[in-house]
Amino acid sequence: MMDIVIWICGIMLCLGAVACLVRVAKGPSILDRVLALDVMLLIISAALCLEMVLHKHTDYLLFVVAACMLGFIGSVTVSRFVSDQRNA
Repeated sequence: MMDIVIWICGIMLCLGAVACLVRVAKGPSILDRVLALDVMLLIISAALCLEMVLHKHTDYLLFVVAACMLGFIGSVTVSRFVSDQRNA
């Protein structure tokens, strides 16, 4: 039963990754592209979490936490940079 859940989660993560790549390629603005790359980073982190659950280890936990922090800080930085440019 757990194998079916893991396969379904993997397929959903792959579909989300494809949708993010499409948004990065077609994004009308830089903010859309940055948001899509942030979501892609979170999808990769979720895939690593799925792999840790599958193989019952916590080797990638530090990378997952660091990637989530990096994605958040990067998104906030880009949004502030873009908003500062619009106000100037």
